[in-house]
This record gives sequence, structure tokens and C-alpha cells, in this order.
Amino acid sequence: MKTNQQIVTDTINQKLFYNTVLSQTFSHDGNYLVAGNIYGDVSVFELSKALGPHKVEENELQGPTYHFTAHSNQQVQSMASTDNFLVTGISGEISGWDWKMITSSKAPKSKVSWTVQLPVDKDSYERADVNYMIYYKPSSLLYAGCGDNNIYVISLEDGRILRSLQGHTDYIHCLSLMGNQLASCGEDGTVRLWDLRKKENTNILTPHLVDKVARQRLGKWIGAIDFTDDWLLCGGGPSLSLWHMRTMEAATVFDLPDEVYNISYQEVPQKVLSIAGSSNNLDICTNFNYRELMLKFA
Repeated sequence: MKTNQQIVTDTINQKLFYNTVLSQTFSHDGNYLVAGNIYGDVSVFELSKALGPHKVEENELQGPTYHFTAHSNQQVQSMASTDNFLVTGISGEISGWDWKMITSSKAPKSKVSWTVQLPVDKDSYERADVNYMIYYKPSSLLYAGCGDNNIYVISLEDGRILRSLQGHTDYIHCLSLMGNQLASCGEDGTVRLWDLRKKENTNILTPHLVDKVARQRLGKWIGAIDFTDDWLLCGGGPSLSLWHMRTMEAATVFDLPDEVYNISYQEVPQKVLSIAGSSNNLDICTNFNYRELMLKFA
């Protein structure tokens, strides 16, 4: 018969075996990588230690510098970073955590600094999942793409929801921001471009309707997006593809594997690419040619 300690150990090992890392972000100074998982936990990695020489047992991966439960029995679906706060998104709620507290060896980690509650659907009373967040520092605005098909614009100066951008007909997966232009993509298979000055949808792209991009067996959803003045990159059910912004035509189609949930990247102070998904591990690259090391979430 197993002891209580053995039962606890088995439960922890089972959780880690089925763990999925859903969200990542870097601290504003670039010194920390933070990740959130399906169990509501947050792991904080100090990059100077993670990337520097260290002693670990053979075949043993290096773990986080700090680890805490931010949202018990909730998925940490998205993360963003401001100068003062780590921002986490769960079902119906966005929370801020003081960077000084979560990167301190002495301060308690699980004390939230502030919370913003999202509107509840009046018919179903369901709380919208916060699937993706992006922070725009010049105006202290947070853009949150959610499970109720809306993009909420939130002022982090006072926590008010200023407005919502509506147009998607299914839940939103990802956002990308450049100046006064926002790009969004979602389960409805569309990529939408928004003029934030006019607060309106200016263009709609439907990759699943383009034969060389479509993968009918995987569906029409678009899960990732980024763009510049000239190019837009997106992928999901349809293949990852590069589109010309002026003609809205697919210029290049990429053949890539799946099972990656999120990628975080920074240039300074250290060049780091972190790839996470359906495991307890994070793949770390510093030269972008090969995986340099792996970190374990917990």
C-alpha cells in the first residue's frame, strides 16, 4: 500500500507528464523568461543562470529559478510584460504580478497586484478565455484577444476596458501590433487588420480559401500571426505562409511540423528563442540554428 508521500509524488509526476506550456514572455529588462501552464502554475527562469555554466546531474534538466501557483485549477492561457508587471490571462480575468516580487527570493510569489474582470455573456454567463495579449507601452494599453470573439482594449493606468473590436465570428487565437495597426486571427479562419485610429476593420484575409495554402484535413483556423509594413506571416490549419501586404497574395508557403504552442524571442540583452508546447520542457536557442539546451517547467 502506498504512503501519502508516494501518492503525492505520483500525482506530481503524472501532472508533469501531461503538462503543456501554453504561454511565455520575457521580463521588460530581458533578464527573465516566464512561462505558464495548463495547471495555473508560473515558472520564472533567470536567463543568466539558465544560459551560464551550471552543475546538474547527467540527463537532468535545469529547472526554474522560481515557481508558484498563480491561478489554481485555471489555465494560464496568455502572458504579457510591462515595465512593472507580469500580466497573465485566464478565463474571464487578467491579472498583474509585480516583477520585483516574482523575481525575489524573499517576497511571496502568489500575491496578485491587480485584476481586471472581463464582461460575462448575459445569455450563457460564460467567462471569456483570454487567449492572447499584447501591450503597447506608449499609450499604456493592453489588447486582449478573447474567447467571446472580441478584442478588448484595456487601459493599464486605471484598469478600465475602453472599448472592444468586433468582427471575428469565432474565438481569437493571436494578435500582432505595429504602430496604429493591429492584426488578429482566429478560429473563424480569418486574418483581420484594424486601424486603431479609426477603430475599424480595414482588411480581411481568408487563407483557407487559397488552394496552395489550405490544408482541409486540419481545418481553417489561424493560430499565429505577425506582420511588417510589407509582409504578413500567418499559419494554423492552413500552412504557415508569407503574404504581401499590398496585394494580399501568398508569396511563400512553408512546410513546418506542429505540436508547438508558443514561441518567445528577444534580441537584447541576450539573444534568446524559447519554444514550448505539449511537454514539460522548453527548448532554448541562442544562435537560432539548433537547440542549445532544454529547461524543465517544474
